[in-house]
Amino acid sequence: MTADLTLADIQIRDPFVLTLPERGEYLLFGSTDADIWNPPATGFDCYRSTDLVHWEGPIQAFRPPAGFWSDRNFWAPEAHEYRGRYYLFATFKADGVCRGTQILASDAPEGPYAPWSDGPVTPSDWECLDGTLHLDEAGEPWIVFCREWVQVRDGQIVAQRLSDDLRGVVGEPVVLFTASEAPWTRRMDLPQIPKDVDMYVTDGPFLHRLRSGELVMLWSSFGDRGYAMGIARSTSGSVLGPWTQEERPIWAEDGGHGMIARTLDGELLLTLHQPNETPLERAVFRPLVEVDGTVVFAEGAAS
Repeated sequence: MTADLTLADIQIRDPFVLTLPERGEYLLFGSTDADIWNPPATGFDCYRSTDLVHWEGPIQAFRPPAGFWSDRNFWAPEAHEYRGRYYLFATFKADGVCRGTQILASDAPEGPYAPWSDGPVTPSDWECLDGTLHLDEAGEPWIVFCREWVQVRDGQIVAQRLSDDLRGVVGEPVVLFTASEAPWTRRMDLPQIPKDVDMYVTDGPFLHRLRSGELVMLWSSFGDRGYAMGIARSTSGSVLGPWTQEERPIWAEDGGHGMIARTLDGELLLTLHQPNETPLERAVFRPLVEVDGTVVFAEGAAS
């Protein structure tokens, strides 16, 4: 483990900051394999800091146990405190098995984490990724995740009620919106996609309750200048929406998959990775403020 790292030293996608006020520190999680696209996968590491500038790590947060079902695409871990324990929501895949989000658990925020749910909690016949935990106004847990464009063409953001122990799901998944509903998104432009086929990406949902009680969601797709991140707003204040889309992305060029953390001083902090190219990805932090039912960059902190 190395002390006094900076963000420039840490290759990471899908950065997620867990703030620990009782310790006076932060933990940075993310997709940390050197090659997240091809097997074999290694696991997830995290990094520790007291000031968001100097970091210590890597700390082994998860390594797959013997017989673990997945051997590739270990993506987008999110560490959440829930009822006195810590849960890691993370994406996994295996050959011939749909990608999905499984829940891991630990007594310590940095892990080590071990499987908690029996495989993915996302539907077994859906290609899914990037599950995040949301607690509704009654304190009931939900997973909000993406159903992938590779299966449905127009990527979806989906909500599913979780059991109170986070080991399984309750009821049926509900599609909240599709990628093409946002005015800023653009179709995937890849050589293998026919020009007459429109495919749109959904990535990285993260929900944030404003001081006003309004509910907003960060999520990522592709826009005019590459990978980007936008904001959706629930008009009801409920995870089930309906959801409306902001006209322009909050981050417009070559960066995304973000979340909103709080600093030790209680201020809002946007995280994302930039650029969107392996192995150059690095975590980017920008201060945010709440204004008129949404979040915007603090003065001087824009992308």
